[in-house]
Amino acid sequence: MNLLGLYVVAFGVSFLIAFFSTPIAKKIAFKFGAIAQPRLRDMHTQPIPRMGGIAIFASFIFTLIVLYKQFEFLHTRQIFGIVLGGSLIALLGFFDDICELNSKFKMAIQVIASIIVIRCGIRIDFIAIPFIEDLKFLSVFSVPITILWIVGITNAVNLIDGLDGLAAGVSSIASICLMVLAIYSGHPIAVFLTVILTGATLGFLPYNFNPASIFMGDTGSTFLGFMLSIVSILGLLKTYTISTILVAILVLGLPIFDTTFAIIRRLLAGKPIMSPDRGHLHHRLVDSGYSHKGAVVTLYGISGVFGLSGIGLLMHDSRMIAIIIVIIAILLYFNTKNNKHRQID
Repeated sequence: MNLLGLYVVAFGVSFLIAFFSTPIAKKIAFKFGAIAQPRLRDMHTQPIPRMGGIAIFASFIFTLIVLYKQFEFLHTRQIFGIVLGGSLIALLGFFDDICELNSKFKMAIQVIASIIVIRCGIRIDFIAIPFIEDLKFLSVFSVPITILWIVGITNAVNLIDGLDGLAAGVSSIASICLMVLAIYSGHPIAVFLTVILTGATLGFLPYNFNPASIFMGDTGSTFLGFMLSIVSILGLLKTYTISTILVAILVLGLPIFDTTFAIIRRLLAGKPIMSPDRGHLHHRLVDSGYSHKGAVVTLYGISGVFGLSGIGLLMHDSRMIAIIIVIIAILLYFNTKNNKHRQID
């Protein structure tokens, strides 16, 4: 079987496992009492089981373990690090879904999981300074910067998980964009990982889109963030320039910028940066008049535009970037216009 055929098989296996195992994850959530009760900042009004991330995790890990030997370019050491680190993150999310854990403890476990991945050969190696030949910088800062990136993206994806289907859809869009970039840049390891990650999230999405019958919980959102951070390192940031940093930030732009603004907002208000609030972009869209589905689809569009911008930047395609800017302007115009009509009505 050729490489393309293996990718198709990997996507199909991952999708089917996630789709058929989500009902099992729902039963597990009920058994352990992992039920999301409505709170003031939440969008749901009835108790809904979480832990749907079990299906995403099981799908990704099973497909990876079963098929990785079919790909000669995959390194056993790196696969071990991904499986072990990802399992630790999913296990942490599992217990957090049952009873909310201390934020400092969760951060410590996330750092440990990041170190496991780094020790298995997945890290940001160096920064090449533009216009200065052979000048590279990172050395002793490689490990802390890699940890910061992994932990940051892990929590960023977790924080946008506030509407039905939002985190799963945005993660799918980001994963597809990273897959395109990995294909263009010639990083087959990242292509394989994004293929099975996309299959897992899309297999779960039918149960999670509004009205959701199950949430992914921290089991899923932190695992997705962890894997997206790893894929971005393997596909873009392994040895990178300033421009590829920007590409990675753009592709993961929605969770990164939403989290950044949340941190700034909480610092200005004198609150702990990990304290929950109702100031995230998805909350603001719904509070300003958007329907639940309308807000999610709008954020899908924004995430897609970010991803396409990153692809255009890496390919040095000025026409694509110009078209994307026009699309952004049109979306902003019509969204503002529609929002004004809702307020008048």
